[in-house]
Amino acid sequence: MKKPLSWREWGYNIIYESDTPAGRFFDIFIICCILISVIVVMLDSVGNLDDKYGALFYNLQWFFTLLFTVEYALRIACINNPWRYVTSYYGIIDLLSILPIYLSLFANGLQYLMVIRLLRVLRIFRAFKMSRYSNESSILYTTFRQKQDKIFVLIFVFMTVVVIVGTIMFLIESPNNPNFSNIPISVYWAIVTITTVGFGDIVPLSSLGKMLASLIMLMGYSVLAVPAVQITSEMARKMKKIGSRACPNCSQEGHDTDADFCKWCGSSLSPEGE
Repeated sequence: MKKPLSWREWGYNIIYESDTPAGRFFDIFIICCILISVIVVMLDSVGNLDDKYGALFYNLQWFFTLLFTVEYALRIACINNPWRYVTSYYGIIDLLSILPIYLSLFANGLQYLMVIRLLRVLRIFRAFKMSRYSNESSILYTTFRQKQDKIFVLIFVFMTVVVIVGTIMFLIESPNNPNFSNIPISVYWAIVTITTVGFGDIVPLSSLGKMLASLIMLMGYSVLAVPAVQITSEMARKMKKIGSRACPNCSQEGHDTDADFCKWCGSSLSPEGE
């Protein structure tokens, strides 16, 4: 006879897994609560609505916060290694999503930061069996970590270029163009230009300045293209079929579909530890 599930295993299957009707319902319920709570926060910032329904908004904010606090506690209680969850991406986001209203008791206005709860909606990928997109976001994060040295070098080169170009533009334009009144403003112009944003609030007037501006605009495309190619090529190399199972010990997802053990902590992927 099969051993009945303990309350922790039962809670784990509902909270962390979405393959069962109960787990799927739980995920969808939490996502709906997140969306409603964010809408409440946004409406609360509208002056005339706050005057009429301020008390209702306040009570709803506390209701959802207490609900998410209980959920956070249950997530900790239902896994074997709570610290793994607490320090994971979702664990940190879950905590940050409930802290603002508690902190607003000491500093008014911080409750609006509860919109960070929207990041939790990323779980919708798992709830609706769109694990491919969830896995791709995980791969993107891993790629950024592995390419961080190259990205840092690119950022350093970028900053060096904009400082040099900004200084040159200051020397060219400052005598006759009040917009380039100092080097920091000229560097700001170089950053806006090389990123192809082009606000248009500061523009060169001299022919030489326009030539330099044209050069840095063209340079901007390569500045954006190089890191994009690095990241996408690495992602293409890593893409493979991975599932959406969560480890019962550390709550990490993204394991191979045929994996029996967690690639992060080595624990069995079976809740019973078999």
